[in-house]
Amino acid sequence: MKPLARATEPTCYKRRFNPLGSFLGLALAAASTLALMSAPAQAQTSLKITSIPEEAATEQIRKIKPLADYLSAELGMPVEFTPVSDYPAAVESLVNKKVDAVWFGGFTFVQAKIRSGNKVIPIIQREEDTKFQSVFIAKTNSGIKSLKDLKGKTVSFGSQSSTSGHLMPRSFLLEAGLNPEKDFKRVAYSKAHDATIASVVSGQVDAAALDITVWKKFVAEGKVDTKDTDVFYSTPGFYNYNWAVHQDMDPKLREKIAQAFLKLDPKNPAHAELLSLNRATKYIRTEAKNYAGIEAAGRSAGLIE
Repeated sequence: MKPLARATEPTCYKRRFNPLGSFLGLALAAASTLALMSAPAQAQTSLKITSIPEEAATEQIRKIKPLADYLSAELGMPVEFTPVSDYPAAVESLVNKKVDAVWFGGFTFVQAKIRSGNKVIPIIQREEDTKFQSVFIAKTNSGIKSLKDLKGKTVSFGSQSSTSGHLMPRSFLLEAGLNPEKDFKRVAYSKAHDATIASVVSGQVDAAALDITVWKKFVAEGKVDTKDTDVFYSTPGFYNYNWAVHQDMDPKLREKIAQAFLKLDPKNPAHAELLSLNRATKYIRTEAKNYAGIEAAGRSAGLIE
C-alpha cells in the first residue's frame, strides 16, 4: 500500500512575504496614528453655566443674564445660563459635564469636588467670599437675643446643601452646644435665602439662618423692616462661594474665564452694575485648599461621610 501523499497548498493560496509591502503598511499605519494624535482638539464653541438656586429663578436670571452677556463678549462665544431645580442638581451638572461652569456655595463645591474625585476645581471667587458670614434673624419682640435662646423654638435653614444657609450655621450651633434635631421644637428648610426671610417675617418660624449678603440686600431695598425682624447673631467669617469648572476644560479657556472676571473694574460704570448685581466688590482667584475648613465642618456636622 502506497503511503498517503502529503497534502500541499494550491499555488493560488500560497503565502508570499513581501518585505517592501509590509514596510509600507506599517509606515502608513504609523503615519495615521501620528496624524490622529497631533490633530488639534475641536475648539469649544459655546459655554454653558448654571448656579445653585440660592434665590428664586427669576432673581437668578436677573443677576446672571447680564454676566453671561459680558462673558460672551469677552470669550467670543455664546454663554448660556440655565437654572437648575435644586442644589444637588447643580453639583451633578458639573460632575457629569452637562455644564461648563457653576456658581457654587462653599459646601456644594466640596460636594462636587468629592463626587468628581477632585476633578472639579474652583477658579474665581468674590473678594467678599474670603470672610463670609451667616446671620440668624428673628422678630425683634420674640425675646430671642442669642443662640441659646433658640432652645425649644422653631428654626428654619435654607437648602440642606447651603453653606451659609445651613452647614455653617449648624456648625456654629453645635459649637454653642445646640443640636437642632434635639434642642429645637421644629427644624424647617426653606430651600432659598429669600424664602428663609419670608418664613420669619410671616411668623411661620421663630428664627432662621441665611446668607448675610442676601439679608443686607433685602434691608437696602426696603423689603424687610428691621424694626420688626432683625439680626441677633452673626457668625465668624469663613470661605464661601466660587465659580468652578471641570478639570477637563481646556486650560486656555479656563484662564480666559478667570481673566474676564478679574477684568471687572468697579470704576467702570458697566462693570460696577454687574458687580453690584452679583453682590461683589471685585473678583479674585481661589483654589481648593481654601475650602478645607468647609469640608471639615461638613464632616463634623455629619453632612459629609
